[in-house]
Amino acid sequence: MRLLLDTHVLLWWLDGDRRLGAVAASRIEDDATDVYVSAATAWEIAVKRAAGKLAAPFDVSAEIDDEGFLPLAITVEHGVAAGGLPLHHTDPFDRMLVAQARTEGLWLVTSDAAIRQYDVPLVDAAV
Repeated sequence: MRLLLDTHVLLWWLDGDRRLGAVAASRIEDDATDVYVSAATAWEIAVKRAAGKLAAPFDVSAEIDDEGFLPLAITVEHGVAAGGLPLHHTDPFDRMLVAQARTEGLWLVTSDAAIRQYDVPLVDAAV
């Protein structure tokens, strides 16, 4: 399985937050699973931390590497795909994650109800 973590899921994972469900956690920790973290997630964390809205790991890149997760760059193709999505969700970071999951054939791990409106394979982060 190939997973893409939504920002809140990455933060839950790093914090050991109990909101991350057992099924989702087991899929993330499965050695046979490739777990990706988007550049959009690192960007979102940095933006929210700079605005004082989030306390998060200082070096997100190091945290991703320490966990053995794979970085996923944002490409022009991803940008075009995100721009072409229906406006079910107005958050540009989440729209990028949907576009990347669809383009790269990844399962998006999230608990964001608005993302469920898109045609993208999901893992419910709360389960």
